[in-house]
Amino acid sequence: MRKRKDSPLILLHVIARGKIARSPEADLVARYEKRLTWPVKLTELPETGGKIPDPLTPHKTVLLDERGKAMSSEEFAALLGKWRDTGTRETRFVLGAADGHSDAERADADLLLAFGPATWPHLMARAMLMEQLYRATAILAGHPYHRAG
Repeated sequence: MRKRKDSPLILLHVIARGKIARSPEADLVARYEKRLTWPVKLTELPETGGKIPDPLTPHKTVLLDERGKAMSSEEFAALLGKWRDTGTRETRFVLGAADGHSDAERADADLLLAFGPATWPHLMARAMLMEQLYRATAILAGHPYHRAG
């Protein structure tokens, strides 16, 4: 886990089933991990089994789910900013196994997030999530990386 002096007190915790290993997607994940100024933690779990680490308190849980809400980058940034400003200490982004998340997991989540109606490979979804986390934090910081308009 990395934390820089200028980062807010919110941990972006990506929890994913399956190993990313050496791949172009792993390179993208590493690229955005290095760029993030907010604290970030990456946790990989086996495809089946393995315990999701206990969260910090207070926390929010976001499940990446094909039935979730598609959000613009600005909406996503605004939500992260709101959670940061209201005392959330950790936001957990959970990418499930090939069969997705259980109904109980969906019911307990604070947000079901989808990257559009298409189904994405897990490794690509992980890289896309990291880019969107970087983009959202750049938007909140007023950084020119995100050029909406």
